[in-house]
Amino acid sequence: MRRRYTAGRLLERDLAPDPFDEFRAWLHDAVTVGIAEPNAMVLGTVGPGGQPSSRSVLLKGIDDGAFVFFTNTGSRKAAEIAGNPRVSLCFPWIAMERQVLVCGSASTVSREATRAYWRTRPRESQIGAWASRQSSVIATREELEALAAEMSERYPDEVPLPDFWSGFRVVPDTVEFWQGGVARLHDRLRYRRGPEQEWIVERLAP
Repeated sequence: MRRRYTAGRLLERDLAPDPFDEFRAWLHDAVTVGIAEPNAMVLGTVGPGGQPSSRSVLLKGIDDGAFVFFTNTGSRKAAEIAGNPRVSLCFPWIAMERQVLVCGSASTVSREATRAYWRTRPRESQIGAWASRQSSVIATREELEALAAEMSERYPDEVPLPDFWSGFRVVPDTVEFWQGGVARLHDRLRYRRGPEQEWIVERLAP
């Protein structure tokens, strides 16, 4: 039976054997208690000079052992992933005193999977994707709005999938579940892959 969310101690015996099952349970808890944008996550990447950068993106699915998100492939994040696929994801559910930290490698999803998700997006979001050359310098807000209006006129009906837009899947090496505790004695339980790709759970000091 699914256990109810309660703040407090997190014990090894409470965890599911698979981190994705545990994550789904924690995400369900975040939705249930009313966390705003419960699927928001901070994506960390590393640039060519070793400079890390981070930004919030939205988790759009868990597929075949990976966390999936979508973005413009001309963006800074996509360029940095192309140069170094090692990334991190952080789900900061602060109101619940919970956090999930994922470390692993990112790769692009299939074009078919990207197209399937694209069809579920609102028209306004599709137009926005066409209008924005993400991370490039623009002169004014008006320039962006003019491009959006132009794209809306160009595609009055179905909006096609841009060739510069794709999904990424992050396959984790580690998934850490953090539960806040009294007197800063937090619980940190981490899944990591063993030599046979099995999941090993270990407790980390707070």
